[in-house]
Amino acid sequence: MNTYFDNSGTSYPKPPQVAEAIARYLTHEGGTYGRAAYPRVFSATAKVENCRDLLAQKLGVGDPAHLSFTASSTLALNTLIKGLDWKKKGQEGKRRVLVSPLEHNAVMRPLTRLSHELGLQLEQLPALKDGSIDVAALSKVPRDGIALVVVNHQSNVSGLIQPLAEIGNWCAEIPFLVDGSQAVGHFPMQLEDWGVDFYAFTAHKGLLGPTGLGGFYAREPDLLQTLIEGGTGSASDSYDMPLSMPDRFQAGTPNMVGIVGLLAALEHAPLPDSGQQAQWWQLIEHLRTLPAYRVLSANHAAQQGSAFSVVHQHKSPSELAQKLFDDFGLEVRPGLHCAPAAHRFYQSWPQGSTRFALSVYHSAAELDYLATALEKLAQPW
Repeated sequence: MNTYFDNSGTSYPKPPQVAEAIARYLTHEGGTYGRAAYPRVFSATAKVENCRDLLAQKLGVGDPAHLSFTASSTLALNTLIKGLDWKKKGQEGKRRVLVSPLEHNAVMRPLTRLSHELGLQLEQLPALKDGSIDVAALSKVPRDGIALVVVNHQSNVSGLIQPLAEIGNWCAEIPFLVDGSQAVGHFPMQLEDWGVDFYAFTAHKGLLGPTGLGGFYAREPDLLQTLIEGGTGSASDSYDMPLSMPDRFQAGTPNMVGIVGLLAALEHAPLPDSGQQAQWWQLIEHLRTLPAYRVLSANHAAQQGSAFSVVHQHKSPSELAQKLFDDFGLEVRPGLHCAPAAHRFYQSWPQGSTRFALSVYHSAAELDYLATALEKLAQPW
């Protein structure tokens, strides 16, 4: 039985082809990316570009070259946030940055640093009680001086999915950056149609790939300065980073092991099951009827993603998580989930919550098992 419900931390299990592809690369294939002209390198380079092409299709991006690989979504977000030229001509007076109330520290920490260094003003976008951006209220937000809008696509605390198309439509010419760490792989995406300018992703969560690999999409790469410089295997006669994409943001030898693993995941991972999602929502609704729990989730099924959290009326998040493991073998995550902004919004600060995160590999019986465990622990213990 699969009792692992910490897939917002990292997905488990992975498709078996992921480990097979990694082992095959390490033991039989080898080769680096774009650094020579013999067959082993041609093969490795082709795998990287095949992976990039499949990611572009999954994200709804027309030009795969606008996707750059990084070591994580955290590095991707730092590259995007710190790479914007905050001091360039024409940016005078643009110091407001609007963020959703559910942002992860991978967004809030670099923005907070820039607020200290450059005087950026961090403001919260209007939101409904479940954390969804209040699209109707956006029309009342003054647009003057806004340099950037940042939104967490799917919350890693409540699983709420934000209405990106509507937000992107409101942003128009304002740069729109999205943290997609929890979202990619769980549902279809059309980033270009949604008006997203920058989008960060990771391989090891919904995409079911390995850890140590992430990346970002940039609609207009010229808006970004490089965060890291080094060898790319191209334009090696110059001390400047090449302007061509994706080399511009891919200094250093890429994580070939991670990329071949992600390629295998993209080729073999099962698609999300609508029936499973319906059962997930039924569990959330049932927990709301139990007085012992306060459930942190979306208010509507259409905006509910693959995770949710609960706050127990009498027990701390860590006590509930430990009891779930000791009595039922369930692996879940308690605490603040590196998202104190979200917990302040949900009024679950400072204790946090106990989080449950779904996998496409969970069966109906395993979801029933989770439901039974939570029902039993709703009673005094």
